[in-house]
Amino acid sequence: MNNTPLVLKMGGRLLQDDSALDALLAVCAELKQQYPLVLVHGGGDQVDQWLAKFGFHTEKLDGQRISPAEQMPVIAGALAGAVNAHMVARASLQRLKPVGLTLSAGNSCRFELNIKLGAVGVAKPQDGTLLQNLLSAGFTPVFSSVGHGEHGQLLNVNADLAAAAICQLVQGQLVLLTDVPGILDGEGKLINELNSRQAAELVTQGIIKGGMKVKLDAALDTAQALRRSITVAGWQHPQDLLNLMRQQAVGTRIVC
Repeated sequence: MNNTPLVLKMGGRLLQDDSALDALLAVCAELKQQYPLVLVHGGGDQVDQWLAKFGFHTEKLDGQRISPAEQMPVIAGALAGAVNAHMVARASLQRLKPVGLTLSAGNSCRFELNIKLGAVGVAKPQDGTLLQNLLSAGFTPVFSSVGHGEHGQLLNVNADLAAAAICQLVQGQLVLLTDVPGILDGEGKLINELNSRQAAELVTQGIIKGGMKVKLDAALDTAQALRRSITVAGWQHPQDLLNLMRQQAVGTRIVC
């Protein structure tokens, strides 16, 4: 067994499609026979639905949700409650021994406030003790993208940045799963490999923006920290994950 943990970030439409989620988690069960496995999830669509039910309006800035403090009980309820519980339930069906967690569990992460977005934290790796103990015992940690500030206030965390922090914490391999096959060029074609210089050019040209830029920033930061390539890939073909672990080209490979 390879001792380098595999960190998978899940989000987008995948989290609202049980058949697709189950297919992906079945592949995760195969992968877990070879690698310690950590799952990190977002849940933006579910958060939008919950906020609307409570009469709140959703705004975004540069691909990230503006999260006023008064909305955080609803956001945390959706992410750390409903979505995380659902992920744990579906993962249990595949005998993954999932454990639902927030990013604050065991002081796994610390958080820098991003005041311009409201009650939003930028996760940074802090203490890997809990995570390593869970992995050593054969559990699959399932992190929701919720943390807390120094005064105990709930914080929303971008799930891609959360996955990057968790990956750095365990010195793992990071795969950011998305609704598209990877990072696309100006003609909508898949970019097989991307370094920081090329990425900066695409951002300047306005080709990479919004949520994909956040994803790219997370990948580049992790690639730099770990000196290891990061993959951004679609979730629609779960077998691609097995191919990726066999060193075959899948999605967009981010290198520092």
